[in-house]
Amino acid sequence: MHNTTDMLIELGAIILALGILGRLAGRVGFSPIPLYLLAGLAFGKGGLIPLQASEEFVATGAEIGVVLLLLLLGLEYSASELVTNLKTQYPSGAVDFVLNALPGAAAAILLGWGPVAAVALAGVTWISSSGVIAKVLGDLGRLGNRETPLILGVLVLEDLSMAVYLPILSALLAGVSLAGGTLTLLISLGTVGIVLYVALRHGRLISRAVSSDNPEMLLLVVLGLTLLVAGVAQQLQVSAAVGAFLVGIALSGEVAEGARNLLTPLRDLFAAVFFVFFGLSTIPSDIPPVLVPALILAVVTTFTKIATGWYAARRAGIRSAGRWRAGGMLVARGEFSIVIAGLAVGVEPRIGPLATAYVLILVVLGPLTARWTEPIARKLTEAVRRAEPAPAPAAPAVGSVELVKSVKSVEPVEPVEPVEPVEIDVDADADPAPSRT
Repeated sequence: MHNTTDMLIELGAIILALGILGRLAGRVGFSPIPLYLLAGLAFGKGGLIPLQASEEFVATGAEIGVVLLLLLLGLEYSASELVTNLKTQYPSGAVDFVLNALPGAAAAILLGWGPVAAVALAGVTWISSSGVIAKVLGDLGRLGNRETPLILGVLVLEDLSMAVYLPILSALLAGVSLAGGTLTLLISLGTVGIVLYVALRHGRLISRAVSSDNPEMLLLVVLGLTLLVAGVAQQLQVSAAVGAFLVGIALSGEVAEGARNLLTPLRDLFAAVFFVFFGLSTIPSDIPPVLVPALILAVVTTFTKIATGWYAARRAGIRSAGRWRAGGMLVARGEFSIVIAGLAVGVEPRIGPLATAYVLILVVLGPLTARWTEPIARKLTEAVRRAEPAPAPAAPAVGSVELVKSVKSVEPVEPVEPVEPVEIDVDADADPAPSRT
């Protein structure tokens, strides 16, 4: 009874603190994720108020938070939208991967963390935060802009690529052999392919089977199905997050809309718990040694994400202002970076503090770059144009100066008065002129 009482008190204090922090973030106008991470650091080991009784419950809630994050993300997209994005945006997705994953992998190798940590840190720096970016798009009133579909297309490709990346990372972290890792990847790709096929061909039947006019029944069926599929996926080493994402894709229409409305508050609660739990598992004293690498990575990948958005918008024929807006919007990192780091801390514990500092920097910087990248780029462009010397006038051709002078020296000719026409009186009776023989 004593442990239960302590757990209720701790949980109540955590949730109340999260509510206050969320309202504060809303007043200021930026994502609450940094405040949730800071709250976890304050309540965790080495923090101000270490938790004792509720740590296990918070860990379970964090797992549910990851599942719900991916489920709600999958509900945002239909299978046809995913296929269309794959066909049209794959060059932008490839550029996104090269520009943003390589800095993380290179940083891990330079720090001496090994190849597995390099794969994990590449994912941390690669994936943008869909949740933060979606909120910023709404806050800035850019949902109807021409570049917005391209931004969402890049995010969809990143989210879908997790279905391939997470099983590979999980296999590497588990120390699975090459054959075992290949088998895991084939199972993952096969599962994704089957789900997309079923969703495209029979999505209405699945939605009809899950559908219910009773909100309570719909909530129970969708949540139960998601947790079941996530657990089976985890058992197959495909990743529970990917399983939840695929369930979201398979549902469509009114069922997806109803499930989204019912599960969004639940998602927000457990996602906040997840970020707190990640902060709890990070010792604050471990952050200062990795703060400089995190700051360098943040600066480098800010510019690489801007370049990614600029390239994607340029491919679509969008003008310069829209290209810069697209680039600045993609900078924020968040939930996926923390998920990946949470998986990898068992192999390289220093990834956790580095990812925490990295996400804290970019989740604050992201909304700022979304707002100011385009105005700053425009002003810099105008300054460069003003600084360029004016083009010199073209030199006249040889002899043209003399020709102009001679033409100017010619005196104007006086106009000639018109001559009056002379009338000739012809005698009709006169003899004609003699003809010549």
